[in-house]
Amino acid sequence: MSKKILTTPISAEDLKDIKIGDIIYLSGNIVTCRDVAHRRVIEEGRELPLDIRGGAIFHAGPIVRKIASGMDERYEIVSVGPTTSMRMEKFEKEFIAKTGVRIIVGKGGMGEGTMQGCKEFSALHCVFPAGCAVIAATQVEAIESVDWKDLGMPESLWNCRVREFGPLIVSIDVHGGNLFELNKIEFNRKKDIAIAEIIKQVGFIK
Repeated sequence: MSKKILTTPISAEDLKDIKIGDIIYLSGNIVTCRDVAHRRVIEEGRELPLDIRGGAIFHAGPIVRKIASGMDERYEIVSVGPTTSMRMEKFEKEFIAKTGVRIIVGKGGMGEGTMQGCKEFSALHCVFPAGCAVIAATQVEAIESVDWKDLGMPESLWNCRVREFGPLIVSIDVHGGNLFELNKIEFNRKKDIAIAEIIKQVGFIK
């Protein structure tokens, strides 16, 4: 199987053949965007200071180091690990609709609202492997801009240029599939079988 690499800006057509469980990589730009930024956009009705239509966001609070000051202010990523995506669940459908983002990257699964948003507006939620924050940082070629610095380092919008960022496991696709929800069904099925077998083995205990 060939390596699937998506490059921003991404179209709805680019996503139609991608299914949950697929592994993809991202080149182009990805913007870190967590709880407070989502609140500003959805609850406060503010516009993002950069255009992410057809782009990607990363639920992440990076560790960033300044490498130049003054007129030539520049930064570099030291570490950037995913934040639990479910924290953004109540905002994500509306966020997708309002911003036109195509790829959402984080940790763990997301729920019904995000599923609906991804299906209705053609977007994906993907999981970046936890515990690989330093590896992720090596895939960031440069920080091209930073906005909303008043929120502090973890919550600022760090616009990162990346090359083959991943692996990203597709957990929600544009067809309404949700890998984590399917896995819950399978895990519960296996659990019930295992419990039934254990009970037979320890039935003598009163």
